[in-house]
Amino acid sequence: MSHAVSIPHTLTIAGSDPSGGAGLQGDIKTLSALGTYATNVITAVIAQNTRGVAAVHPVPAGIIREQLDNLLEDVRIDAVKIGMVASREVAEALREALEARRPRWIVLDPVMVAKSGDVLVDAAGISAVRDVLVPMADVITPNLPEAAVLLGVAAPTTADAMEAMLPSLKALASPYVLLKGGHLAGDSCPDLLATPQGDRWLPAPRIDTANLHGTGCALSSAIAAHLAHLPPDADHDRIVTAIGDAKRWLHEALEASHRLDVGQGRGPVHHFNAWW
Repeated sequence: MSHAVSIPHTLTIAGSDPSGGAGLQGDIKTLSALGTYATNVITAVIAQNTRGVAAVHPVPAGIIREQLDNLLEDVRIDAVKIGMVASREVAEALREALEARRPRWIVLDPVMVAKSGDVLVDAAGISAVRDVLVPMADVITPNLPEAAVLLGVAAPTTADAMEAMLPSLKALASPYVLLKGGHLAGDSCPDLLATPQGDRWLPAPRIDTANLHGTGCALSSAIAAHLAHLPPDADHDRIVTAIGDAKRWLHEALEASHRLDVGQGRGPVHHFNAWW
């Protein structure tokens, strides 16, 4: 007689990407590649390909809440990754549902600007992410333009400017902040991690590739997956290790992205590089 295998259950709350590299489709690939059972709640239908975003059609808050409530009353969720949120009504619906049946881990990727430069949310959506969702997240993963939008300042262009921005991001009340430095010029892509026990740089070399579609989605989902594998009482060191492991996984997925040939713009990372 066979027995069910107990693996972590994860959830992505995000917009769709028909090209499959970003959004909830990319998240599901990441969460699956890293050994979790992935579920999803869709927040927006996006007309998009590897070359850019043509249109964004938000899903009404009531339908998002209905999706989430029905899922959470049936499936145990160990970690959730939250991506695109377009309005305060949606943000508050997510907060109410997740506080009622809170997963152990909440990772927030404040998706506001696509790799193509397309702005995906309006001012009300930005303030909702900052005021409603950031304080309940265990980890937030803004890139430099997103961090600048959250704080209403110019995007930093140097490592020193990243360090100067970090106290304001920490003041938004998420205990772990991963400020991604991929937009800096140069041969390296350093990320700056703020934790309750201090800050540290997570260095990495820059990979010479145009296949950057969905990298932010992949990293935040990878963090959620690695955290989902931790025991409920995981200490600070294991949380930091999980975040570092997620960054290394993304590096490998970027290195292997040349093995794919998807679209005519920015191609995706190779989520399943370890498998095929």
